[in-house]
Amino acid sequence: MSAVDAVTDSLAGLRDRFAALREGKPADYIPQLALADPDAFGLALVSMDGHRYSAGEAEAPFTIQSVSKPFVYALALSALGLDEVGRWVGAEPSGEAFNAISLEPGTGRPANAMVNAGAIVTTALVPDTPGEPAFDRILRCLGRFAGRELDVDEEVFASESATGDRNRALAYLIRSTGTLPVDPVPAVDRYFRQCAIRVTALDLATMAATLAYGGVNPVTRERVVSAEVAARVLAVMATCGMYDGSGDWLLRVGLPAKSGVSGGLIAVGPARFGVAAYSPRLDATGGSVRGHAALEAMSRRYGLHLMLNPALPGSTVTLVTTADDLPSAPSGERERGLREQVGVVVAQGAIDFTAAERVLYALDESGPDGGPVVLDLRDVTSVDSVALAMLHTGLARLTADGRYAAVVDPKDLLGPIGAVRERTGQDLPHHATREDAVEACARTLAGEG
Repeated sequence: MSAVDAVTDSLAGLRDRFAALREGKPADYIPQLALADPDAFGLALVSMDGHRYSAGEAEAPFTIQSVSKPFVYALALSALGLDEVGRWVGAEPSGEAFNAISLEPGTGRPANAMVNAGAIVTTALVPDTPGEPAFDRILRCLGRFAGRELDVDEEVFASESATGDRNRALAYLIRSTGTLPVDPVPAVDRYFRQCAIRVTALDLATMAATLAYGGVNPVTRERVVSAEVAARVLAVMATCGMYDGSGDWLLRVGLPAKSGVSGGLIAVGPARFGVAAYSPRLDATGGSVRGHAALEAMSRRYGLHLMLNPALPGSTVTLVTTADDLPSAPSGERERGLREQVGVVVAQGAIDFTAAERVLYALDESGPDGGPVVLDLRDVTSVDSVALAMLHTGLARLTADGRYAAVVDPKDLLGPIGAVRERTGQDLPHHATREDAVEACARTLAGEG
């Protein structure tokens, strides 16, 4: 049991809440997708520190489908630049379905890279050389976003290829306008294979988190694309990623997002997290019914709307150490021996959902396993209601698991001692100074508390 299970609990709660939704059904225009388990439902979240949380079928494999589009767009932008990609693909919302004929009057350019027409062109723009074939570039790039090697579901690829006449027709129509730079047959074949890349919800959350972190994979710490490219991809996702429902999504959920007809759905909190859902039941726009409901509820509950002011990554937890490393540590061997078993976490600023996750993770990581821990909140300016509930839950888990926890909370940000006990069912000693809290922990270790 750990304090950060409070985040997992939140995902599990959302899964439990929306698992009973029975609206929609798996995509059947691609026969292989119709075989998906309609009751599968997974949620995953990856923070900017690379912490991974999940609930339900978050590690069940499925094909990425249209959720591949933002990442291939990022690859094309990285290889060719915005001006060159913009010659072939626009960046305006189409207001139409994902497979609509959305071509710009006069130029023939597809409206954007998130609809099928634009995605086929974007995929065709990826450089293709004998030494580095285009699809190999795509597969490797998506793997770097996910933080692991990915592969192709050949059965789904064959099923898409056998039933993909509308996409072939789109490609020939675009070619007739002069805005498809390669032969339509290999272009569509490559696009089908791209859509059949196999992922999990945890993979997608990591990929989304890489965009959130300015192009750096927060798990592997590898820079996948530049911050400028990541920002441009997020801009197009925000306005076009949910097709003809993009405006309503941005209004209600407020996060750049992308859906796919296999039931995958990602959303990005810039500088905060990447989140993903998997549930094959689709609505009329081709998006996951349960995934949409869960992410909308999550955004509302935790105040994640893009237009709210996010916490900057790394700005919350300023110190994670043991008490023997503090300037005030005594020189005596016994005293230092006790203090090195006491974890210390210092936080600052305003604490919201994202910041609370960082604090809880730091508490778990601080000090030796099972040792006491001090949480210093003196430099914290505010704790919102969501973060307060998370901190109460996380601290209660720590103490219930046998770890002594002491809080430096002179402003009673967590509430008075009696109120904390009532909310958590645990005693949580409050102290005026960090040194007082450390001494209380040391006395407990010595059997004197």
